[in-house]
Amino acid sequence: MEEELEMSIEIAQELMSDAVERLKRELLRINTGKATPSMVNDLLVDYYGSPTQLKKVANVSKSDSRTLAIQPWEKSMLAPIERSIFEANLGVTPMNDGELIRLIIPPLTEERRKALSKRAKAIGEEAKVSVRNARRDAMDAIKKAVKGGYSEDAGKREEENVQETTNGFSKKVDALIVAKEKDIMTV
Repeated sequence: MEEELEMSIEIAQELMSDAVERLKRELLRINTGKATPSMVNDLLVDYYGSPTQLKKVANVSKSDSRTLAIQPWEKSMLAPIERSIFEANLGVTPMNDGELIRLIIPPLTEERRKALSKRAKAIGEEAKVSVRNARRDAMDAIKKAVKGGYSEDAGKREEENVQETTNGFSKKVDALIVAKEKDIMTV
């Protein structure tokens, strides 16, 4: 009984950690008006019929603060890379010169910054929901264990530990969102 409970709590902590990591990856993909390779690294490109991450078929580098250069390892990949950029709807138009693809990131308008900030908050809220769902699952496992004969005092201590863990992950989510909003709103 005790092992099952520990396993449930561990799983909940892993789910919380995964939610924060997923949030970090999603926030990297939000355009802040600055060129960063992480904006396109995980785009899926059709590589001879198989969806493959862009970073595995091309070198993505930053030419300057607002320009990305994508150099495919095979020239035949220029068109599929260009297509995947269009399909990703990143708000940038790829420029193909036959050798490499350039992405010039346009400066953000105030309206666009607010929209991106709102999107970052929404993604953060999704992460918080995942954290709370993991908390709920752990609390249910604790209540089930107490009903099954686990000590009530020990159950209360476990509930407090789970709540502290949840609060810690919620604070991490909040900090990530505040940092991203600051980055988005900085001109």
